[in-house]
Amino acid sequence: MHQLMRSSVALILFSFGLSAVGSEQVFVPRAVKVAESLYAIVGPLGQRSEANAGLNANYGFVVTASGVILIDSGASSHSAAMLEQAVKAVTSKPIKWVLNTGAQDHRWLGNSYFAKRGAEIHAMVGTVKTQQASAQQQLDNLKRFIGGQLAGTTPFYATRTHQPPEQEVVIEGVRIQWIETNAHYPGDTMIHFPGTSVVFAGDLVYVDRILGVLPQSNVRKAQAAFRRLMALNPKHVVPGHGRVTDLAQAKRETGDYYDFLIANVGNAARNMDSISETLDKFATPTQFMGLENFEDLHRANMNRVFVDFEANP
Repeated sequence: MHQLMRSSVALILFSFGLSAVGSEQVFVPRAVKVAESLYAIVGPLGQRSEANAGLNANYGFVVTASGVILIDSGASSHSAAMLEQAVKAVTSKPIKWVLNTGAQDHRWLGNSYFAKRGAEIHAMVGTVKTQQASAQQQLDNLKRFIGGQLAGTTPFYATRTHQPPEQEVVIEGVRIQWIETNAHYPGDTMIHFPGTSVVFAGDLVYVDRILGVLPQSNVRKAQAAFRRLMALNPKHVVPGHGRVTDLAQAKRETGDYYDFLIANVGNAARNMDSISETLDKFATPTQFMGLENFEDLHRANMNRVFVDFEANP
């Protein structure tokens, strides 16, 4: 009888998985050790979905003497609980601090889940302002992607805010160098842990896939922030998307792309060249064509950069 019950439950779970996600593989967050007491959780490269619970980004945590510092809280209470389980696979210590590196939905909408469990939420002032301005729109948009997984999710903002452009924060003896980037999204930041030479770069850095230039993005600020990252010279870079990497790959796949867009597309706009001729001229940069999502995003990226530089030379 017990064997029959176990088989039935397994069949129900299997069937639910198939009906919920179709052909997409269900994402289970898992921690990868980057340095002593510091871990990354690498999300999939695709769009938000029920299969990945909106966790299509990278997260991380530091284990301290009394608790865990979590970097970004997920897209909902549902996905926050998934991140919590990934942490529990490494340590039984509670998540006591949550740091938001940005204001996009999957970076902060899990805040309320951890706040209810006693965690202290930290963010930079600009990050909170953007979260407040975009919260309802993000919730409405997310519902299209993750459906019922959004249930019970309410916006919760940092109770501990830090001033830009740079701030040093010490939590439980862990030194944190917090730097505003305002690159991919207003209020974006990167977090440097000097003790382990690790940077959580947020959406300043993408590897393995082409970065996206949004209407809200600022490639000039991104280029300046990337130079700041280079000056930090970290041993390990946890990008916003893609595998944990080193500075060389981050420069090759992200920093060089910012330079390419500004030097070619931005300058063409400044020179009042034709937008269509410019997009055609720079449509096939071989050094970036192998990155995932190149065909979907590169032309749109160039278009946004051209329009920006045309309006703001």
